[in-house]
Amino acid sequence: MTDKTILRALRGETLPTPPIWMMRQAGRYLPEYRATRAQAGDFLSLCYTPDLAAEVTLQPIRRYGFDAAILFADILLLPQALGPKLWFETGEGPRMETTTTMDQVKALKPTDAIHDTLAPVYETVRILARELPRETTLIGFAGSPWTVATYMIAGRGSKDQAAAHRLKDTDRATFQAIIDRVTEATIDYLSAQVQAGAEVVKLFDSWAGSLKGQDFKDFAVKPTKEIISALKARHPGLPIIAFPREAGEGYIGFAKATGADCVALDNSITPEWAAENVQVSGCVQGNLAPEHMVTGGDALVRETLRVVNAFRKGPHIFNLGHGITPEADPENVKLMIDTVRGA
Repeated sequence: MTDKTILRALRGETLPTPPIWMMRQAGRYLPEYRATRAQAGDFLSLCYTPDLAAEVTLQPIRRYGFDAAILFADILLLPQALGPKLWFETGEGPRMETTTTMDQVKALKPTDAIHDTLAPVYETVRILARELPRETTLIGFAGSPWTVATYMIAGRGSKDQAAAHRLKDTDRATFQAIIDRVTEATIDYLSAQVQAGAEVVKLFDSWAGSLKGQDFKDFAVKPTKEIISALKARHPGLPIIAFPREAGEGYIGFAKATGADCVALDNSITPEWAAENVQVSGCVQGNLAPEHMVTGGDALVRETLRVVNAFRKGPHIFNLGHGITPEADPENVKLMIDTVRGA
């Protein structure tokens, strides 16, 4: 359905009411998600059980009627499929077997072998393509190479990505080899999602903001451009959203430099600045601060309207500036949606 609102916005159309979805919209703030997660037993089992992963993807669509559903998975499933062990520590997040030497890079599985591990993810996409309402766009996703590499190198998330920066600065060849392997695998992974039924794909570069100067060009812009170029060659017309989180001035010209159809914006920049400097190049997505989903009230309504009005003159997909947090009140999500659609 080419008349789906998100697809129209991604083609550059300015709509009277922006389409809306929400990062991490399937998540711990919803009681129905927590019940399904308990049924799965653990997070990775939830990701790799297609019926359950599809169920949590559908839950926020049933509850709120978002204009898009995003596949429920995790950015670390791809590096896990390349070979390193992955597990989750309760209350602490993901842990991964590290990749820091050229020998370890060479020991990673070949790209065409990732599909054995990731087959359940593609089955989840196929289920969603069948079961989503006809008007709802299905978004697939992957982590961008820099962000995925930071976890592979450090074995866990960190605030400053120090281990990845250290490897980048002391052993450029090994670091580049990791980036290249992740880039190649990401192309195949997202292509398989599209073949299974994803209509849009999104690249999450959650740690892009820690790359500066030439490093930003080399490891945020360049791999994103390579992935987008390859995907569009395989799937002409495929819309792609890129999210170089906390890129700051790096948001300017990012769409043109990478070929992205839409640039997702975090909430460290104002919507007014983004409208003037980023939206002039095409569709933007964002960028309400996630804390409003916790606090609600008049401030939520006021800031939601501020975002809608700032981006009213160009193509815009309403979203948060980052993922919704577990502490969010589901009623505040409804208030946000009602405010956007009533603006």
